[in-house]
Amino acid sequence: MIIFVLAVVGISLTIGYLTPPGTWYQNLVKPAFNPPPWVFGPVWTILYILVAIAGWRIWRMAPNSAAMQLWVVQMVLNWMWSPAFFALQSPWLALVIIVAMLIAILLFMVQARRHDKAAALLFVPYACWVAFATLLNASIAYLN
Repeated sequence: MIIFVLAVVGISLTIGYLTPPGTWYQNLVKPAFNPPPWVFGPVWTILYILVAIAGWRIWRMAPNSAAMQLWVVQMVLNWMWSPAFFALQSPWLALVIIVAMLIAILLFMVQARRHDKAAALLFVPYACWVAFATLLNASIAYLN
């Protein structure tokens, strides 16, 4: 489990470090419900830990399952989002990615429940945050 947590958190933090929001993001028009910048780091760190634990649980119980494949897909999409949004400065491309990610997250939860209900439940806060982030991404794309 520690390897899953270290890998997910480590890769995610590295991508975040390499693709910071920067002045481009600061200058975008944002909706009134946009959280303050300091919220994102702690929230994502906690979510990445939950995602890693869920992935480890499925890997341990059903390593070749559709649930595990969906876990990998959603993780890759997650790691693609910051480069698309911040590095490429493309909210519309990022929106396509985050919608696909949200679908993969929800499908993971359905598939994971068949093997390990706890793994599916660990994704509930993640699914809620990504749904909110999807709305935020769509609003920023629309406003800019």
